[in-house]
Amino acid sequence: MSHRRRIGIIAGAAALLLGATACSGLGRTTVGQLSFRGHDSPVEIHYNNSLVTGCHRIAIPDGATHVENNTLVDVILYQNYDCKQTNDPNNGIYVATTLSNVTAPRTNPWRSFSVVH
Repeated sequence: MSHRRRIGIIAGAAALLLGATACSGLGRTTVGQLSFRGHDSPVEIHYNNSLVTGCHRIAIPDGATHVENNTLVDVILYQNYDCKQTNDPNNGIYVATTLSNVTAPRTNPWRSFSVVH
């Protein structure tokens, strides 16, 4: 095998590897809809095809007490705005795909969510 051919193969492999790692997290979404509703409130908010990265604030002023996860991924719900885990066992609730959840009486509502990916 010639020296040029080896260099060409190595350069091609490096370009493929770089391209695969650069695009691995871009544009991936939840594929489906998350629905949130506040306690005793007719207001319902839907998040369609949310990005799988980052923390997402729930845009209900008083927070959400009901969720329906009709996506292809699992989510974690938090009682704070920054998706941080706390010592409260009700913070960081896991809701699997195609399931729903309701907060327990006298607990704080959910204010943000992250995607398990």
